[in-house]
Amino acid sequence: MSTLFKAVTTPSHEKPEKVAPKSRVLILSSRGVTYRHRHLLNDLVAMLPHSRKDAKLDTKSQLHYLNEVAELYNCNGVLFFEARKRQDLYLWLARNPNGPSIKFHIQNLHTMSELNFTGNALRGSRPIVSFDKNFDATPSAALMKELLLHTFSVPKGTRKSKPFVDRVVAFTLADGKVWLRHYQVQITSAAAAGAAAAAGDDDEDTEKKSRKDSKDGVELVEIGPRFVMTPIVILEGSFGGPVVYENKEFVSPNEVRAAIREKRAVRAGGRDMARTKRVVKKREIQKEQKIAKMAEAEIDDAVLFA
Repeated sequence: MSTLFKAVTTPSHEKPEKVAPKSRVLILSSRGVTYRHRHLLNDLVAMLPHSRKDAKLDTKSQLHYLNEVAELYNCNGVLFFEARKRQDLYLWLARNPNGPSIKFHIQNLHTMSELNFTGNALRGSRPIVSFDKNFDATPSAALMKELLLHTFSVPKGTRKSKPFVDRVVAFTLADGKVWLRHYQVQITSAAAAGAAAAAGDDDEDTEKKSRKDSKDGVELVEIGPRFVMTPIVILEGSFGGPVVYENKEFVSPNEVRAAIREKRAVRAGGRDMARTKRVVKKREIQKEQKIAKMAEAEIDDAVLFA
Protein backbone atom coordinates (compact mmCIF):
# COMPACT_ATOMS: atom_id res chain seq x y z
CA MET A 1 0.00 0.00 0.00
CA SER A 2 2.83 2.40 0.76
CA THR A 3 4.28 1.85 -2.70
CA LEU A 4 0.89 2.45 -4.27
CA PHE A 5 0.35 5.59 -2.19
CA LYS A 6 3.76 6.93 -3.24
CA ALA A 7 3.02 6.22 -6.89
CA VAL A 8 -0.33 8.00 -6.68
CA THR A 9 0.89 11.05 -4.77
CA THR A 10 4.04 11.55 -6.89
CA PRO A 11 3.41 13.87 -9.83
CA SER A 12 3.85 12.32 -13.23
CA HIS A 13 6.39 14.92 -14.36
CA GLU A 14 8.72 14.21 -11.41
CA LYS A 15 11.02 11.26 -11.91
CA PRO A 16 11.97 9.21 -8.86
CA GLU A 17 15.51 9.67 -7.65
CA LYS A 18 17.87 6.94 -8.78
CA VAL A 19 19.48 5.02 -5.94
CA ALA A 20 23.09 4.12 -6.52
CA PRO A 21 23.84 0.42 -6.16
CA LYS A 22 25.53 -0.53 -2.93
CA SER A 23 29.22 -1.30 -3.13
CA ARG A 24 31.05 -3.32 -0.51
CA VAL A 25 34.63 -4.56 -0.55
CA LEU A 26 35.81 -7.76 1.09
CA ILE A 27 39.34 -7.48 2.54
CA LEU A 28 41.24 -10.56 3.67
CA SER A 29 44.66 -12.20 3.48
CA SER A 30 46.24 -15.61 3.14
CA ARG A 31 48.29 -17.53 5.65
CA GLY A 32 51.89 -16.47 6.21
CA VAL A 33 51.50 -12.70 6.31
CA THR A 34 53.93 -10.72 8.47
CA TYR A 35 53.06 -8.04 11.01
CA ARG A 36 53.68 -5.27 8.46
CA HIS A 37 51.24 -6.91 6.08
CA ARG A 38 48.62 -7.12 8.84
CA HIS A 39 49.11 -3.43 9.67
CA LEU A 40 48.61 -2.54 6.00
CA LEU A 41 45.40 -4.57 5.90
CA ASN A 42 44.10 -2.76 9.01
CA ASP A 43 45.02 0.61 7.48
CA LEU A 44 43.02 -0.18 4.35
CA VAL A 45 40.05 -1.27 6.45
CA ALA A 46 40.21 2.09 8.26
CA MET A 47 40.48 3.92 4.91
CA LEU A 48 37.47 2.16 3.38
CA PRO A 49 34.36 2.38 5.60
CA HIS A 50 32.42 0.28 3.08
CA SER A 51 34.80 -2.66 3.51
CA ARG A 52 34.22 -5.97 5.28
CA LYS A 53 37.17 -7.72 6.93
CA ASP A 54 37.22 -11.50 7.00
CA ALA A 55 39.45 -14.25 8.39
CA LYS A 56 42.45 -15.62 6.55
CA LEU A 57 42.04 -17.89 3.56
CA ASP A 58 43.74 -21.26 3.93
CA THR A 59 44.39 -21.92 0.24
CA LYS A 60 46.53 -20.02 -2.26
CA SER A 61 45.83 -22.11 -5.36
CA GLN A 62 42.02 -22.26 -5.42
CA LEU A 63 41.21 -18.56 -5.29
CA HIS A 64 37.80 -19.04 -6.90
CA TYR A 65 36.51 -19.75 -3.38
CA LEU A 66 36.77 -16.01 -2.78
CA ASN A 67 33.80 -15.47 -5.08
CA GLU A 68 31.63 -17.59 -2.81
CA VAL A 69 32.90 -15.83 0.32
CA ALA A 70 32.20 -12.42 -1.24
CA GLU A 71 28.71 -13.55 -2.19
CA LEU A 72 28.04 -14.68 1.38
CA TYR A 73 28.97 -11.24 2.72
CA ASN A 74 27.11 -9.43 -0.11
CA CYS A 75 30.33 -7.85 -1.42
CA ASN A 76 30.97 -6.99 -5.06
CA GLY A 77 34.66 -6.19 -4.64
CA VAL A 78 37.57 -8.21 -3.23
CA LEU A 79 40.98 -7.13 -1.91
CA PHE A 80 43.02 -10.27 -1.28
CA PHE A 81 46.59 -10.15 0.07
CA GLU A 82 48.61 -13.20 -0.89
CA ALA A 83 51.86 -13.74 1.04
CA ARG A 84 54.66 -15.88 -0.34
CA LYS A 85 57.66 -17.14 1.66
CA ARG A 86 56.78 -14.71 4.47
CA GLN A 87 58.41 -11.84 2.58
CA ASP A 88 56.70 -11.32 -0.79
CA LEU A 89 53.25 -9.70 -0.86
CA TYR A 90 50.83 -9.85 -3.79
CA LEU A 91 47.50 -8.05 -4.06
CA TRP A 92 44.50 -9.43 -5.93
CA LEU A 93 41.93 -6.79 -6.86
CA ALA A 94 38.72 -8.23 -8.30
CA ARG A 95 35.08 -7.45 -8.97
CA ASN A 96 32.67 -10.16 -8.02
CA PRO A 97 31.22 -12.19 -9.68
CA ASN A 98 32.02 -11.40 -13.32
CA GLY A 99 35.45 -9.76 -13.03
CA PRO A 100 37.85 -8.46 -14.08
CA SER A 101 40.68 -9.14 -11.64
CA ILE A 102 44.21 -7.74 -11.40
CA LYS A 103 47.24 -9.18 -9.63
CA PHE A 104 49.80 -6.71 -8.25
CA HIS A 105 53.16 -7.13 -6.57
CA ILE A 106 53.53 -4.73 -3.63
CA GLN A 107 56.87 -3.08 -2.89
CA ASN A 108 58.15 -0.19 -0.75
CA LEU A 109 55.45 -0.79 1.84
CA HIS A 110 55.06 1.75 4.68
CA THR A 111 52.14 1.66 7.11
CA MET A 112 50.59 4.50 9.13
CA SER A 113 52.37 3.49 12.32
CA GLU A 114 55.77 3.58 10.59
CA LEU A 115 55.48 6.95 8.90
CA ASN A 116 54.37 9.11 11.86
CA PHE A 117 52.86 11.80 9.63
CA THR A 118 51.08 14.79 11.14
CA GLY A 119 47.91 14.35 9.10
CA ASN A 120 44.80 13.28 11.00
CA ALA A 121 41.69 12.81 8.86
CA LEU A 122 38.23 12.01 10.15
CA ARG A 123 37.67 8.28 10.45
CA GLY A 124 34.99 7.12 8.05
CA SER A 125 35.05 10.19 5.81
CA ARG A 126 34.71 9.80 2.05
CA PRO A 127 37.90 10.34 0.03
CA ILE A 128 38.50 12.01 -3.31
CA VAL A 129 40.09 9.43 -5.62
CA SER A 130 42.62 11.11 -7.93
CA PHE A 131 44.37 9.55 -10.92
CA ASP A 132 47.32 10.56 -13.04
CA LYS A 133 46.77 11.36 -16.73
CA ASN A 134 48.95 8.39 -17.68
CA PHE A 135 46.06 6.07 -16.78
CA ASP A 136 44.32 7.16 -19.99
CA ALA A 137 47.28 6.29 -22.23
CA THR A 138 46.63 2.56 -22.72
CA PRO A 139 43.54 0.31 -22.47
CA SER A 140 45.12 -1.79 -19.70
CA ALA A 141 45.84 1.34 -17.65
CA ALA A 142 42.29 2.57 -18.17
CA LEU A 143 40.97 -0.79 -16.95
CA MET A 144 43.17 -0.54 -13.86
CA LYS A 145 41.84 2.96 -13.27
CA GLU A 146 38.23 1.80 -13.37
CA LEU A 147 38.88 -1.08 -11.01
CA LEU A 148 40.79 1.08 -8.53
CA LEU A 149 38.08 3.74 -8.73
CA HIS A 150 35.27 1.29 -7.95
CA THR A 151 37.28 -0.20 -5.07
CA PHE A 152 38.61 2.89 -3.27
CA SER A 153 35.70 5.28 -3.84
CA VAL A 154 33.29 5.20 -0.91
CA PRO A 155 29.64 5.31 -2.03
CA LYS A 156 27.44 8.06 -0.66
CA GLY A 157 25.26 6.95 2.20
CA THR A 158 27.39 4.00 3.30
CA ARG A 159 26.45 2.83 6.78
CA LYS A 160 29.83 3.51 8.43
CA SER A 161 30.77 6.57 6.37
CA LYS A 162 30.59 10.19 7.50
CA PRO A 163 29.08 12.97 5.34
CA PHE A 164 32.45 14.70 4.97
CA VAL A 165 35.16 14.72 2.33
CA ASP A 166 38.54 15.56 3.85
CA ARG A 167 40.87 12.96 2.29
CA VAL A 168 42.50 12.35 -1.09
CA VAL A 169 43.67 8.96 -2.36
CA ALA A 170 46.11 9.63 -5.20
CA PHE A 171 47.20 7.03 -7.77
CA THR A 172 50.15 7.77 -10.05
CA LEU A 173 51.29 5.59 -12.95
CA ALA A 174 55.05 5.90 -13.49
CA ASP A 175 57.79 3.47 -14.58
CA GLY A 176 55.16 0.79 -15.16
CA LYS A 177 54.11 0.88 -11.50
CA VAL A 178 51.12 2.30 -9.60
CA TRP A 179 52.11 4.58 -6.71
CA LEU A 180 49.52 5.07 -3.95
CA ARG A 181 49.56 8.07 -1.61
CA HIS A 182 46.97 9.06 1.01
CA TYR A 183 46.53 12.73 1.98
CA GLN A 184 44.39 14.84 4.29
CA VAL A 185 42.79 18.04 2.95
CA GLN A 186 43.82 20.71 5.44
CA ILE A 187 43.03 24.42 5.54
CA THR A 188 45.82 26.66 6.78
CA SER A 189 45.37 29.07 9.70
CA ALA A 190 45.43 32.12 7.43
CA ALA A 191 42.63 30.69 5.31
CA ALA A 192 40.63 29.83 8.43
CA ALA A 193 41.06 33.39 9.74
CA GLY A 194 39.89 34.77 6.40
CA ALA A 195 36.82 32.53 6.50
CA ALA A 196 36.03 33.73 10.04
CA ALA A 197 36.38 37.37 8.95
CA ALA A 198 34.04 36.72 6.05
CA ALA A 199 31.47 35.24 8.42
CA GLY A 200 31.59 38.33 10.65
CA ASP A 201 31.56 40.93 7.88
CA ASP A 202 28.70 41.34 5.40
CA ASP A 203 30.74 43.21 2.83
CA GLU A 204 30.68 41.39 -0.49
CA ASP A 205 34.24 42.32 -1.47
CA THR A 206 35.61 41.07 1.83
CA GLU A 207 33.74 37.81 1.41
CA LYS A 208 35.11 37.29 -2.11
CA LYS A 209 38.63 38.02 -0.92
CA SER A 210 38.30 35.61 1.99
CA ARG A 211 37.03 32.91 -0.36
CA LYS A 212 40.06 33.43 -2.56
CA ASP A 213 42.36 33.23 0.44
CA SER A 214 40.68 30.06 1.65
CA LYS A 215 41.08 28.53 -1.78
CA ASP A 216 44.77 29.36 -1.85
CA GLY A 217 45.20 28.13 1.75
CA VAL A 218 44.13 24.52 1.11
CA GLU A 219 47.01 22.06 1.31
CA LEU A 220 47.49 18.30 1.37
CA VAL A 221 49.14 16.60 4.33
CA GLU A 222 50.17 12.98 3.84
CA ILE A 223 48.69 10.47 6.24
CA GLY A 224 49.77 7.08 4.99
CA PRO A 225 49.92 4.26 4.15
CA ARG A 226 52.03 4.36 1.02
CA PHE A 227 53.15 1.55 -1.25
CA VAL A 228 53.98 0.76 -4.88
CA MET A 229 52.08 -1.80 -6.94
CA THR A 230 53.51 -3.51 -10.02
CA PRO A 231 50.79 -4.99 -12.26
CA ILE A 232 51.49 -8.58 -13.22
CA VAL A 233 48.40 -9.88 -15.01
CA ILE A 234 44.80 -8.87 -15.71
CA LEU A 235 42.21 -11.64 -15.99
CA GLU A 236 38.83 -11.29 -17.64
CA GLY A 237 36.94 -13.11 -14.90
CA SER A 238 37.01 -12.92 -11.14
CA PHE A 239 40.16 -14.86 -10.08
CA GLY A 240 40.14 -16.71 -13.37
CA GLY A 241 39.38 -16.55 -17.06
CA PRO A 242 41.37 -15.51 -20.13
CA VAL A 243 44.40 -13.28 -19.74
CA VAL A 244 43.62 -9.74 -20.89
CA TYR A 245 47.00 -8.19 -20.12
CA GLU A 246 50.36 -9.56 -19.00
CA ASN A 247 53.34 -7.51 -17.91
CA LYS A 248 56.30 -8.91 -19.85
CA GLU A 249 58.77 -6.70 -17.96
CA PHE A 250 57.87 -8.04 -14.53
CA VAL A 251 60.62 -10.04 -12.84
CA SER A 252 59.64 -12.36 -10.02
CA PRO A 253 61.27 -11.72 -6.62
CA ASN A 254 62.39 -15.35 -6.63
CA GLU A 255 64.34 -14.74 -9.84
CA VAL A 256 65.87 -11.59 -8.37
CA ARG A 257 67.00 -13.45 -5.26
CA ALA A 258 68.32 -16.33 -7.40
CA ALA A 259 70.35 -13.89 -9.50
CA ILE A 260 71.75 -12.30 -6.33
CA ARG A 261 72.70 -15.72 -4.94
CA GLU A 262 74.32 -16.67 -8.23
CA LYS A 263 76.31 -13.44 -8.25
CA ARG A 264 77.45 -14.07 -4.69
CA ALA A 265 78.36 -17.64 -5.60
CA VAL A 266 80.46 -16.41 -8.53
CA ARG A 267 82.23 -13.94 -6.26
CA ALA A 268 82.79 -16.62 -3.63
CA GLY A 269 84.10 -19.01 -6.30
CA GLY A 270 86.49 -16.32 -7.50
CA ARG A 271 87.75 -15.81 -3.96
CA ASP A 272 88.26 -19.57 -3.53
CA MET A 273 90.15 -19.75 -6.81
CA ALA A 274 92.37 -16.85 -5.79
CA ARG A 275 92.99 -18.49 -2.42
CA THR A 276 93.96 -21.76 -4.14
CA LYS A 277 96.32 -19.92 -6.49
CA ARG A 278 98.00 -18.19 -3.55
CA VAL A 279 98.52 -21.52 -1.75
CA VAL A 280 99.99 -23.15 -4.89
CA LYS A 281 102.24 -20.17 -5.56
CA LYS A 282 103.42 -20.12 -1.95
CA ARG A 283 104.32 -23.81 -2.14
CA GLU A 284 106.23 -23.27 -5.38
CA ILE A 285 108.17 -20.41 -3.82
CA GLN A 286 109.02 -22.53 -0.78
CA LYS A 287 110.17 -25.36 -3.06
CA GLU A 288 112.35 -22.99 -5.08
CA GLN A 289 113.87 -21.57 -1.90
CA LYS A 290 114.59 -25.10 -0.61
CA ILE A 291 116.32 -26.03 -3.90
CA ALA A 292 118.36 -22.82 -3.78
CA LYS A 293 119.49 -23.54 -0.22
CA MET A 294 120.55 -27.08 -1.19
CA ALA A 295 122.58 -25.70 -4.12
CA GLU A 296 124.30 -23.17 -1.88
CA ALA A 297 125.09 -25.92 0.62
CA GLU A 298 126.78 -28.06 -2.08
CA ILE A 299 129.20 -25.28 -3.11
CA ASP A 300 129.99 -24.13 0.40
CA ASP A 301 133.72 -23.82 1.30
CA ALA A 302 133.33 -26.03 4.35
CA VAL A 303 132.04 -28.82 2.13
CA LEU A 304 134.56 -28.33 -0.70
CA PHE A 305 137.70 -28.06 1.51
CA ALA A 306 136.76 -30.44 4.25
